[in-house]
Amino acid sequence: MKLPGHPDVAYRDGQLHLDDLPLRELAARFGTPLYAYSRRAMLAALAPYQRALAGREHLICYAMKANSNLAVLQTFAQAGCGFDIVSGGELERVLAAGGDARKVVFSGLGKTRAEMARALEAGVRCFNVESEPELEVLAEVARAHGTRAPVSLRVNPDVDAKTHPYISTGLKGNKFGVAHDRALHAYRRAAELPGLEVVGIDCHIGSQITESDPYLDAIDRVLDLVEAIESQGLRLHHLDLGGGLGITYTDEAPPAADALIARMLERIDARGHGHREIVLEPGRSLVGNAGVLLTEVLYLKSGEAKNFCVVDAAMNDLMRPAMYEATMAIVPATLRDAAPSTYDVVGPICESGDWLGRDRALAVQAGDLLAVLSAGAYGMSMASNYNSRGRAAEVLVDGDQAWLIRDREDPRALFAGEHLPPAR
Repeated sequence: MKLPGHPDVAYRDGQLHLDDLPLRELAARFGTPLYAYSRRAMLAALAPYQRALAGREHLICYAMKANSNLAVLQTFAQAGCGFDIVSGGELERVLAAGGDARKVVFSGLGKTRAEMARALEAGVRCFNVESEPELEVLAEVARAHGTRAPVSLRVNPDVDAKTHPYISTGLKGNKFGVAHDRALHAYRRAAELPGLEVVGIDCHIGSQITESDPYLDAIDRVLDLVEAIESQGLRLHHLDLGGGLGITYTDEAPPAADALIARMLERIDARGHGHREIVLEPGRSLVGNAGVLLTEVLYLKSGEAKNFCVVDAAMNDLMRPAMYEATMAIVPATLRDAAPSTYDVVGPICESGDWLGRDRALAVQAGDLLAVLSAGAYGMSMASNYNSRGRAAEVLVDGDQAWLIRDREDPRALFAGEHLPPAR
């Protein structure tokens, strides 16, 4: 029995499998809490992007903030992807995983001089610049290193992505990008600076977007700017249309990636811009439904107003419910022939905000395993050591094989870099 929206997660003989492996076997082998990712599912999610762009000059840059494990990066690098990064640390991860710096676009609105210098040294493909002051600093850093920095300005089109306000990035009130009405001025300035080479234009309006219209509205706004910029004698080689396509967590129905891209390309071609290279930056849609978080039921606790299913995973392992009030499916790893009860699924952390799911109907006992679905994106990448909890282990699954791709964090590792002053 397959689960809607999760093609690589299915029950067989009452046991929940990821690819061809029972999740209870992964838990027995690697312990819990445990993140498990399907390589097969990641590549299947990438395929419609590749199909839709076949025959066109393009680059798919995986937005690695969604999940930055080296094995995940290696999977996409070997599939021909580039990477969308937002920090110097992410650049080092790309290089460590065998990624090509020439396929890296460096986004983010707070790049430091040191990060700029390292990215120039590595030879990144493009800097997505997010403010006019950043243009000046990047030009200065590039001149000091005797080179020119390839730049694309991230334009804020003031388009409502109709998503959670914390992950909406294309409105006037958001901190990202150059305001639409300042973009032409900023491009003129970029062209004047000797340390810069203008190569494209960038737009990213948010994350977990489940409708097509916001993308099409943003494209029209961006193409208006392209035409105004090129009327000034500048030439833009590529259109970076960002990412942000949503996934199915519970009942969401985002457009298929290839269908969405077909509509976007149709709009671009109709306006006479089909000759330009297309850059896309998908993240969540490539890894979100490829991952699960496994956790053990510790206690079933009855309260006056609520029943609580206390598990060994917590908000430090999975921040999305506490931060965004996100709803993620939670299912038992083994089906029981028993009537379900309603529980809030909560962790051990000393916060009332430490919950993974509310009002869930579950037939479980202490010692059972639960799987939080759609946990491949913004799970481990946002994990912390709050309450001095070691971060979970991670495994990569491919068919009937599994590899440990991150060790479980030992408590001693939590303070290995800390130092006591001399005793008084």
